[in-house]
Amino acid sequence: MLPYLRLEGPPYDQGLAQGKALSDRIAHNVELYFQRFEVECHLSPREARARGARYLEALRQQSPAYVQGLEGLALGSGQPLLDIATLNVRYEIVYHQFGQEAVYPGREAPNGCTAFALMPGESADGNLWLGQNWDWMEGVQGALQHITEPDGTQVLAFTEAGIFGGKMGLNNHGLGLCINGLVSLGDDWAKLGPPFHLRTYQALRQKTLAEAEAAILTPPRTQSGNFLLGQGDKAVDLEVSPQGVARWEDPRWLVHANHYIAPERFGIEVPPIEWLDRSQHRAERLQKRLSQVKKPSLQDLQAALSDREGAPYAVCRTASAEEYALGEPYRTIVSVIMNLGTREMWVSDGPPHENPYTRYSL
Repeated sequence: MLPYLRLEGPPYDQGLAQGKALSDRIAHNVELYFQRFEVECHLSPREARARGARYLEALRQQSPAYVQGLEGLALGSGQPLLDIATLNVRYEIVYHQFGQEAVYPGREAPNGCTAFALMPGESADGNLWLGQNWDWMEGVQGALQHITEPDGTQVLAFTEAGIFGGKMGLNNHGLGLCINGLVSLGDDWAKLGPPFHLRTYQALRQKTLAEAEAAILTPPRTQSGNFLLGQGDKAVDLEVSPQGVARWEDPRWLVHANHYIAPERFGIEVPPIEWLDRSQHRAERLQKRLSQVKKPSLQDLQAALSDREGAPYAVCRTASAEEYALGEPYRTIVSVIMNLGTREMWVSDGPPHENPYTRYSL
């Protein structure tokens, strides 16, 4: 079961508390990421830290509160601030390199994460549901955080140990967020736009869907990503790229994996990535599972996210033998299902086909 933290107060206090509580996990993640920067991204620790340092200075201007959280994390965990900052912009570092995969012929960038929103009219209990499998580097350690902000906003979210604020989760205003990694031409960490995890941090602390959408779309947008937001009876999927934004809605459900749905319609150019067919398979498979049941319940959603067709590259992801041979295994790290009406969350620590879901609530 994942560690469960209750955090409160200003950002520095939240970071300090997370750092103290998760110091061993944070040290593990820092070591793992710097090793994977070298193995998969061809970046030395020195170069990775240089990128982190540039981003840290940009973050001081973009969000002093976020930097205060990083400073608390560094002190609480005993890690250098530069390493914590580099960890918090690891999305920009890693996904920029994934977009350059043509430079490394014969190597395959990973793909994972399959998310959904089920509209109230289609669910068994008449509430809006969001959920996803978050597939990433095997060995990454995370935690659940129940955060109370100074203004009274409460956030229940998963995070990687050492990353501030939260990734996918919900708040007491009934707002939920799921995420997917994307790559497109024009992605460039060096342009230093507000990073992915700053956007999720800010979105999860908004009171309305419109405010969360605005937080996600804050310019400049210099790195691709997908953000699935929901509140009340409405959900919207935002495919973000430096070239444009695609906005999707549907009266029944939304499903997203790691590919743009129709990039040409929005002027988005995608590099020739071999694994996109696997992403399309996962999206099609999850959509099929949702359509097979009239008014899906929690149990149906858990079964859909446990789907193993196409294994190991299934909705419920496990590492392949090739990945282990290369030292680059990927798997479903956590599976999350959220009922935005009741402010409940069910979380599986690891692939849900072999790990139970645990219920949490605001």
